[in-house]
Amino acid sequence: METIRILLADDHALLRMGLATLLEYEDDLAVVGEASDGAEAVRLARKLHPDIVVMDLMMPVMDGVEATRRIRSESPSTRVLILTSFGTSADIARALDAGAAGIQMKGDSNDGLIDAIRSVAAGRTAVAQEAERTLAADPPPSLTPRQHEILSAMARGLTNREVARQLGISEDRVKDHVITILQKIGAANRTEAVAIALQKHLVKI
Repeated sequence: METIRILLADDHALLRMGLATLLEYEDDLAVVGEASDGAEAVRLARKLHPDIVVMDLMMPVMDGVEATRRIRSESPSTRVLILTSFGTSADIARALDAGAAGIQMKGDSNDGLIDAIRSVAAGRTAVAQEAERTLAADPPPSLTPRQHEILSAMARGLTNREVARQLGISEDRVKDHVITILQKIGAANRTEAVAIALQKHLVKI
């Protein structure tokens, strides 16, 4: 029986301790490291090459979505299981788009989490029913990574010219993206687009 090597990433030390204690009772599971923020998770994943990273969505320094994206880019064989207490449809969709193989909710059964870890390690997906219901009830708009960048810049108050300079693209190209963003999220103007984006947690400022 092969051992599944696990990296725990959560900013709450007590939660990491509880997870580590839970997992150590399983003969096929071994915790090989712990990270208290997303950037540390990326560094440790690079160093330890775990089979699974159990990742919180909301963490300091770098959130779980960006950490997932970087880990999957640097170590495609390492799979990420998101473990969160709360997730909007946008958060869940962003995590899956970033390469997460599963979404589990904190507070669900211990057996459910262990089964999810084993499923993800075996190459399957493991999305909790609550997360699936959240996605079905309020599907987020399908923005590209570039459109997410531009929407985030809009939320910070940057003009099209400033966005173009920051991203190294033409101002006309930024305008085209803004028009598409407004259409996708159903906004009449930039102000309304930012309001909707913040309400739906599409961006964070």
